[in-house]
Amino acid sequence: MTAKRFDGKTVLVTGAGHGIGRAVALRFGLEGARVMVNDVHRANADAVAKEIGSAGGEGISFVADVSSKAQVDAMFDSLLERFGTIDVLVNNAGLIGMARHFLEADEAWWDKVLGVNLKGAFLCSHRAALVMVRRRAGVMINMSSGGATRAHRGNVAYDASKGGIEAMTRAMALDLAPYGVRVNAIVPGLIRTYDITDEAAAERGQVVPMGRLGDPEDIAGPTVFLATEDARYLTGATLAVDGGVLVQQRSAPVDTFPVGRFPVVEPDPGTPG
Repeated sequence: MTAKRFDGKTVLVTGAGHGIGRAVALRFGLEGARVMVNDVHRANADAVAKEIGSAGGEGISFVADVSSKAQVDAMFDSLLERFGTIDVLVNNAGLIGMARHFLEADEAWWDKVLGVNLKGAFLCSHRAALVMVRRRAGVMINMSSGGATRAHRGNVAYDASKGGIEAMTRAMALDLAPYGVRVNAIVPGLIRTYDITDEAAAERGQVVPMGRLGDPEDIAGPTVFLATEDARYLTGATLAVDGGVLVQQRSAPVDTFPVGRFPVVEPDPGTPG
């Protein structure tokens, strides 16, 4: 039995058409929340909203690119017109699979990753804050990554965006605490996605002290917890949900961007060494 801890509450989950966002949206729906499912793909957003409804909850979908202020404003206008308020915002939308070596980087790549992963979280948070502070209540949860405090090869833009997410989480928590609004972050570990094979999952799971990749549902529970009254004295915190990956000191046997993928750059003639 799932407790109905969010009866009458309104939750917006961005990037909720699949993976972690989908699992989080479904979990809030099971706990009684009215959930707006955001994604850039209409079919995915609609499918998750339908799943919430089939499970007895109330889900609606909204297609928006969170890096666009106009689209974010339209999304919040629709949410507030439908439900009148927002109680919980989960900034989950983010670009992954954008690996590129730093020497092959360009401005468009940087702007695209930072636009969705960091600017998008800011735009959504700002709109939500304007509602929450007047009610003296509300929770925001930002999705970070181990790349915020460590480093992934080939992911300078992604890691910079997640470092920004954690810095923004702390700063927002300080600014909004006097108004009764809490802001925290989740750091998902290596999470199994729908397109990974069993063989690849087992190989990558060797990195994890708990011996396996996480499932999206492993992130949903802790995310929902941060929005409950049990977490009412938690703000500015970053919660790692990674099976112990970040606490270990070891070399990863699996690297999704190995040195073999680095660009070959010949030194200038006469360069020492």
